[in-house]
Amino acid sequence: MKAQAGFTLLEVIVVLAIGAVIYAVLLAGPLRGASSADLKYAARSLASGLRQAQASAMATRRDAVLTLDLDSREFTIPGDVEPHKLPDGVDLKLYTAQSEVASERRGAIRFYPDGSSTGGRVTVSVGKRKYLVDVDWLTGRVSIGD
Repeated sequence: MKAQAGFTLLEVIVVLAIGAVIYAVLLAGPLRGASSADLKYAARSLASGLRQAQASAMATRRDAVLTLDLDSREFTIPGDVEPHKLPDGVDLKLYTAQSEVASERRGAIRFYPDGSSTGGRVTVSVGKRKYLVDVDWLTGRVSIGD
């Protein structure tokens, strides 16, 4: 009797397992780091902090400053004891008035008692995905865009 040509079930399973490992290594590699949820959380958290700083300035009738440290991925607002930590793997860029730049990696956005601000933008990104958290200088309005 002649043996039939073909693969055993074990050989097929081994090939599929090797393929799955290669797929996971090659395709998941560039996606490591922060997830889309981390990116969205960071943008919303920053926007919330900026709105809180504006509300504080208007309520206390004193300037309120949100200070952002790009290296440690933290921001502070008046009245909070602890800084707010943003997810690791999220890249930040701050565009603000020159008067609010403390160093190359640290700066602030200032809100005035009338609700206006120095204005600025924080870019929150992971790879090619990004959100723009904008602060209008005239109205102090905070918005999130793609």
